Amino acid sequence: MNNLLRLRSFIKCFNSRQLHSAKYVLDAENRQLYEDIFPDICVDDIKKLWRKPPQCVYAGFDPTAESLHIGNLIILINLLHWQRCGHQVIILLGGATGLIGDPSYRKSERTEIEHVVLKENLESIKEDIKNIIRNHAKFFCKHHGQLIPIKILNNLEWYNDKNVLSFIKEIGKYFRVGTMLGRASVKSRLESDSGMSFTEFTYPVFQGYDWFHLHRTYNCKFQIGGQDQMGNIVSGYDLITRCTKNQVYGLTLPLITAEGGKKFGKSTGNAVWLSPAKSSSFQLYQYFIRTEDADVEKYLQFFTFLPVHAIKSIVQQHFEKPEARIAQKILAEKVTLLVHGEEGLIAAKRASAVLYDRSIDSLAKMNVNDLIQILEGATVVELLAEPGINVYELAKRANCFKTEHDARRIIEAGGFYINYQKITNTEEVLVPGIHILSNNVSLVRVGKKTYHVVRWL
Repeated sequence: MNNLLRLRSFIKCFNSRQLHSAKYVLDAENRQLYEDIFPDICVDDIKKLWRKPPQCVYAGFDPTAESLHIGNLIILINLLHWQRCGHQVIILLGGATGLIGDPSYRKSERTEIEHVVLKENLESIKEDIKNIIRNHAKFFCKHHGQLIPIKILNNLEWYNDKNVLSFIKEIGKYFRVGTMLGRASVKSRLESDSGMSFTEFTYPVFQGYDWFHLHRTYNCKFQIGGQDQMGNIVSGYDLITRCTKNQVYGLTLPLITAEGGKKFGKSTGNAVWLSPAKSSSFQLYQYFIRTEDADVEKYLQFFTFLPVHAIKSIVQQHFEKPEARIAQKILAEKVTLLVHGEEGLIAAKRASAVLYDRSIDSLAKMNVNDLIQILEGATVVELLAEPGINVYELAKRANCFKTEHDARRIIEAGGFYINYQKITNTEEVLVPGIHILSNNVSLVRVGKKTYHVVRWL
């Protein structure tokens, strides 16, 4: 209740230029939804600036893979909240820093990325970000025409013509080696068997200069990053305050982890990606459907634009009947709509209905490629739809069983399904509309988990 009262008081202080009430994820008095503010003694100053939009804020993303993942999504959504409140947002893509590689909390040096791969990654990530910005404006912001457009920049723009000697002389003198060596992320690498290259050691210098350049060019006073970025943010703060004597501020957000508490990432192989080419809308939807009850309120605050009172109401309804997973479904729908749009959400819900609700109607609307995505490991076969073909012939031609004896035994024992219907008669003739759906597909299951997708020609 105290938090809600503070939120109401905070909202009243915003001036008329603000488009939306600030969600309390951005209320400097409430520290539940971010890890840290730097400097932490400047909370009151940050609140005053928040009341005077437009301020300028940025977050950076290095193109180490061809897509961002949901660990990055929390930062993108936070930036959208800034935009909704009338501020100028900059998204910085690391065309230069991506070539160096951020060493923060890594056990070994990143594999060097070729220029052509990095360029492709940049374009792919940029398209994903633009798609999320468009979906936000279309589905989540009634007054999107009044929003200050988000700038998407590439830091290679200001390094291409930079003279290395001038850079080291003019910028390097503001960085203290002792301070850099004292950072936890650096110390852990220096103590490891792999050590740290000079290339990686310079990364905070370049990220610090990025913020300095944006501050000088756009008066950017705020940087947003993940919890693991605090060291790099402090580097930028040190550079700007020493060079300009101006005050700037950093805000870190919690790291969203995969099952087991591991950080999402390309190297760990556990990422749920934002690009539909790497993770389907169904996979994204299912990740949030599986959110633990203990995390669902926090995730609704992190990943949606719902007002706080609405989240409280949803969570209350959820715990009255937790088996219905009301909160998880709302969370999954909101996130999938933001990332993949309306078509992606429809496809995700249809796939979920096929896999978990065993909906024949949804199954009949899916194509074979969609089924392959949601039924990992399913065998796909193409068969000629001959008149009079029976269940046994289908099982034989689709190679569902090793032997004829196994086929008859398992089918008659009730371990064979066509379109979720148990079939025990091996001589039953296949009927269009029942066994062969309108999309010319049959979904065959043997036992509990072995699927065969039959495409009829």
